[in-house]
Amino acid sequence: MTESAGRPHVLILIENLSAPFDRRAWQEATTLHDAGFQVSIICPTGHGSETHFESLDGVDIYRYDLPLEASSAFGYLREYTTALANTLRLASKIWKKSRFDVIHACNPPDLFFLIAWVFKIRGRTKFVFDHHDINPELFEAKFSKRGPLWNLMVLVERLSFWTADISIATNESYREIAIRRGKMDPEKVFVVRSGPKLDRLKLLDPVPSLKNGKKYLVGYVGVIGEQEGLNYLVDSAHYIVHELKRTDIHFGVVGGGTSLEDIKKYAASMGVTDYFTFTGRVSDRELLEMLNTSDVCVNTDVANDMNDKSTMNKIMEYMALGKPIVQFDLTEGRFSAQDASLYAARNDPVDFAHNILKLVDDETLRSRMGAFGQERIRNHLEWKYEAPKLLGAYNALFGLANR
Repeated sequence: MTESAGRPHVLILIENLSAPFDRRAWQEATTLHDAGFQVSIICPTGHGSETHFESLDGVDIYRYDLPLEASSAFGYLREYTTALANTLRLASKIWKKSRFDVIHACNPPDLFFLIAWVFKIRGRTKFVFDHHDINPELFEAKFSKRGPLWNLMVLVERLSFWTADISIATNESYREIAIRRGKMDPEKVFVVRSGPKLDRLKLLDPVPSLKNGKKYLVGYVGVIGEQEGLNYLVDSAHYIVHELKRTDIHFGVVGGGTSLEDIKKYAASMGVTDYFTFTGRVSDRELLEMLNTSDVCVNTDVANDMNDKSTMNKIMEYMALGKPIVQFDLTEGRFSAQDASLYAARNDPVDFAHNILKLVDDETLRSRMGAFGQERIRNHLEWKYEAPKLLGAYNALFGLANR
């Protein structure tokens, strides 16, 4: 069904996660569906989402196999080439079945504008660039250098903004990049933050066994790559255990990624394996059990341009569950958490460790910070406050098209 039939069809493209596990993209999809849009998604398969087609909550999900989990520049090129080929194949299949009015591309990568070009030629398809990651900064964070490939990343980002009818930014830092580096008209850039839905983040009873016999549990949830800085958490644990002789804290790490095995080996080399549980990717229930049992939650994202400008979903989830946080002092992290977090000196694992200890040893402070975080989510940052902004962006999209 098309816009002219009264129910616009939106095709959402995702590459780095599977739906519905990309929480932001899934919340956008269901919000659009509930507002009367027909919504389809193309994404890779993943743990818990292995089927190639599924209709969930009124949203059609088309998946393709993407066995590669890249960790090098060449690996990313292979991964993205495979993803683009499969995305084009499935988009053509969907087009024949039910033409879509909008391609809503969630980066990374910044290459979906190529798919948009194909369908802009075929019909009056609009392109929404949903700017999740600033890829030039992400490239620099992963590979610690600039050069020809970095320049290429800047170019394809620019082409994404140039192709977009509107762009959606996750925060004001990203909006500024869209306007300054992407040369977009400020009236076509909309900020829609990644607020959590509280009906998913449920308060559960703690599971004492997750503390592994220790008095306190420090929890982490998220992707485990180089820029996530889990090595700093291992360094902090080493300092706590071997320098300060504190053996009453366990660390629960939920999530997978290209650096997971390396982090496990690093923990072993630092003599702290017995103080860590690495779950890998798990169900929502297991994730929530770990977070609800945690006394303190942490975000170890490396202080760099990428992370300084990015809003991290894990911070919002910690706050929604009333957990006090320790993180490095980053611009958008501080904006999100405010008084729900303590802020360690950038990339300093010893200061990070002291902030963890400050919280585990002060129950009153933990309670006060947790309550502040919950109030901030419920009254300011929950998805229900962002959903109208998404719909406002779409109203502008169709309004611009009809001028």
